[in-house]
Amino acid sequence: MSDRTGSLACVGVGMTLGAHIGPRARAHIEQADVVFVAVSDPLVELWVQGMNPDVRSLQPFYGEGKPRTNTYREMIEAMLTEVKAGKRVCGAFYGHPGVFAVVPHRAVALAREAGYEAIMEAAVSAEDCLYADLGIDPGTVGCQHFEASQFMFYRRVVDTSAFLVLWQVGVAGDPSLMRFSQDAALLDVLVELLRSQYPARHEVIVYEAATLPQAGHRALRLPLEGLPSAALTLASTLVVPPCSPMVPNMEVRARIRAMTPGLG
Repeated sequence: MSDRTGSLACVGVGMTLGAHIGPRARAHIEQADVVFVAVSDPLVELWVQGMNPDVRSLQPFYGEGKPRTNTYREMIEAMLTEVKAGKRVCGAFYGHPGVFAVVPHRAVALAREAGYEAIMEAAVSAEDCLYADLGIDPGTVGCQHFEASQFMFYRRVVDTSAFLVLWQVGVAGDPSLMRFSQDAALLDVLVELLRSQYPARHEVIVYEAATLPQAGHRALRLPLEGLPSAALTLASTLVVPPCSPMVPNMEVRARIRAMTPGLG
């Protein structure tokens, strides 16, 4: 148990306004001395402001042409400054605070290293919404998840009999971490990479979870080769369905049959 008076709780408000927040996350927001908020929609930010008298937006730290690594460092510093001042600090993030979220993970780790109490609460993420909205069960044929740029920059082994999910495809291939919009030339590179294993006309899905109750999710179905001309945002995720069947592992099956003769 830490003897420092400051503390940090990073929570998620889910994807859809008011629909996904859990009681523990709400309690952290309501009971904090100061709340830092980073959400995808101004209305969600206003909603959070209604739960606490001192809510501070992290969005102004972003800037066109400014590396996101600098933005993240400044966000973390802002949160930890208040923790070190002895305050109960809550970071409220859209979706799940631990999914594609550098700031919450790093802030919690640094706070703990400095001797402060710091926790992260689980929440509804875009991945959870994706399964429900698109009717995908990851237990049926399996799911592979990669950040789109990482998928491009490193050699990854893809199983075309499972779903392939590429996150942050709207800024895929950007090495500068400064872009906030798509680049068709970089998407051409991604498509070329995928074309080595998927047909050009293979149907893919551009998915975006709903952030407002009255606005449905987005599920744009198009051929793989049409991806560079599709309208993408920072919230876009690319879902590539399987294009080949699962191949039975006959050697393993034979070994298991030999170990369990009664099951034949």
